[in-house]
Amino acid sequence: MTIRSKQEWDRRVQNDKSPLDEVNQRILAALSEDARLSTSALARRVSMSAPAVRERVNRLEEEGVIRGYRIDIDPAAVGLPVAAWVRIRPGPGQLPKIADLAARIPEISECHRISGEDCFLLKIHVPAIAALEDILDQFLIHGQTTSSFVVSTPVPPRPVSPSRAVKDDDAHPPH
Repeated sequence: MTIRSKQEWDRRVQNDKSPLDEVNQRILAALSEDARLSTSALARRVSMSAPAVRERVNRLEEEGVIRGYRIDIDPAAVGLPVAAWVRIRPGPGQLPKIADLAARIPEISECHRISGEDCFLLKIHVPAIAALEDILDQFLIHGQTTSSFVVSTPVPPRPVSPSRAVKDDDAHPPH
């Protein structure tokens, strides 16, 4: 749940209509397991009528709780078996240039602005280690890079747990 202001928090608490009630949590859990569920299958899974489920899903989309539905492609299956995380420490005045460059390079699947000595964390998928060098060279004029290759993924990416987010939001209202 994204609460953008104290006024929005107060309004939700006053109306007691959090978008993440128990039913919506069950809807989100089911969609996290299979985002391609039809409305009728989703309704059966959460024991509600299809129109009621469709209305709830629409509301979750409108409120920005559900940001989209994505496909999960195995990079190795499409010829990109090498994955690396790259931290970048920009030189003076280089922050926007790094973000712009990262957006233009298709091998970069994630770009995060982070805290600490480095300012960016990129996830890059390439066909071979040598191909990473070409990408890193493009960033060297903007700052220093540090790379770590992904050896294995013992815990694959997973959706966030909405039930935990509700508890954390309730405990810590925005200031």
